[in-house]
Amino acid sequence: MRAETLSREPGILIRRATLAPGEATPWHRDLCRRFTMVVRGDGLTIEYIDGERAQVDVHPGLADWEMPTERVHRAVNTGQEVFEEVVTFYLEHSDQDPQPEADRR
Repeated sequence: MRAETLSREPGILIRRATLAPGEATPWHRDLCRRFTMVVRGDGLTIEYIDGERAQVDVHPGLADWEMPTERVHRAVNTGQEVFEEVVTFYLEHSDQDPQPEADRR
């Protein structure tokens, strides 16, 4: 996974992330509200620590609001193309990590 901070100001973090086919994000929690825009990609699966999986049909231009969750999960690029997204995180405080890594226990 490659993640790049595009902008950070008080209360807002904008990040671009890319996943090669088969690549996954680290296990993490989502601690703040965010707006996600898919730049490219054709398949993504969200895997939860408890074994549940959710297939997400993605395509360039797909955009949506997402709410915080304490549920540990990761995203896996299950498509044939590189997956790329730009996410705007609405932080509760200026030094917040919006997606802290979690133990996989």
